[in-house]
Amino acid sequence: MAVNPMSASEILRPANPWFMAFSLFVALLMKFVPVDRTWITPDFLALVLVFWNIRQPRRIGIGAAWCFGVAVDVHSASVFGEHALAYTLLSYFAITIHRRVLWFSPLMQAAHIFPLLLAAQAITVVIRVMFGGDFPGPWIFLESVLTAALWPLAQFLLLAPQKLPENRDNDRPI
Repeated sequence: MAVNPMSASEILRPANPWFMAFSLFVALLMKFVPVDRTWITPDFLALVLVFWNIRQPRRIGIGAAWCFGVAVDVHSASVFGEHALAYTLLSYFAITIHRRVLWFSPLMQAAHIFPLLLAAQAITVVIRVMFGGDFPGPWIFLESVLTAALWPLAQFLLLAPQKLPENRDNDRPI
């Protein structure tokens, strides 16, 4: 069900650039946490990048996605440019659909975000296989499903600092 964001009852404050940078830094640190390859873990960095690309496309753009991708490539000792390409394309397509996605509920937004996350992950898998790596199996794509499933929670957490307090003055329009 489509919801017009302009007719929503809540008004959001402008996004704080320091909070945006902090959330991206925390997501990058979560990407650096070593995990066993048998576990399916969501890509928090991709999730936060897509969120800010949709909410603030002029502040967090393709260049930031490329820089974070290079940082992940260097840290993981993977093929150089693998994550940079994936995150760059992910951000490009997120910015392309950012106006349309905001019209939907968080669950429908997750449905719009899922193909982008799946494509970004497919890019990394294809590059790894092209350069001699083993195909990890189709179960690896459950990471995109899990990441998209976390979209409503991520949206709630990342929008929380922008929400106005509930005890507003009823005599003022804002």
